[in-house]
Amino acid sequence: MSEGYEEGLKLIEGAAANRKLEHYYLYHAARADLLRRLNRLQEATTSYRRALALTTNHVEQQYLRKRLNEVAKTNGRPADAQ
Repeated sequence: MSEGYEEGLKLIEGAAANRKLEHYYLYHAARADLLRRLNRLQEATTSYRRALALTTNHVEQQYLRKRLNEVAKTNGRPADAQ
């Protein structure tokens, strides 16, 4: 992120190009955070939902739900809307 959110997103997506991180919730959470910071809210919502679906840790689920709700409010739609 020191070189900007776009660059951070490129690096994260590049690391996942081989699809090995597809089932790793932290990949999706980090991607969602960068997308949120870039105001790409629909994509952020999708990534937060994917991260939430992949984690079983209740504390992390709570954090992801909080972020998802924040993005949904900013985006003008409820978090459970599709």
